Amino acid sequence: MPERFDTATLDSLRTTEEVGIRTSRNPARPVVIWIVVVDDAVFVRSFRGAKGRWYGAADTDGRAVLAIGDRQLPVRVTAVPDTRVIEAVSQAFLTKYAASSYAKEMVRAETLATTLRLDPV
Repeated sequence: MPERFDTATLDSLRTTEEVGIRTSRNPARPVVIWIVVVDDAVFVRSFRGAKGRWYGAADTDGRAVLAIGDRQLPVRVTAVPDTRVIEAVSQAFLTKYAASSYAKEMVRAETLATTLRLDPV
């Protein structure tokens, strides 16, 4: 069973609008992404679908670093094939980012396959 984020980190991620993600593709500069928590598991998705550079590197490497404010958290990256989980993540994006005109872009068919679970290393 994968490690879990602690309660304080999960609570922060539930309310934090944007985080950074660092990958081997560009380790010096994080890419700003959206993040959601579903059933105490952390998920991200590529706005650009499979064309997202950070996504490609994270998916290939299986590792990344999550930048939450001043905190740098190494994470294990796992693709999510389960359609029920993908749907729950979509609903979480639509709920958390409802005020943004970009929320619906995060649930386009092209983005669904880029759903990744992040777990602390």
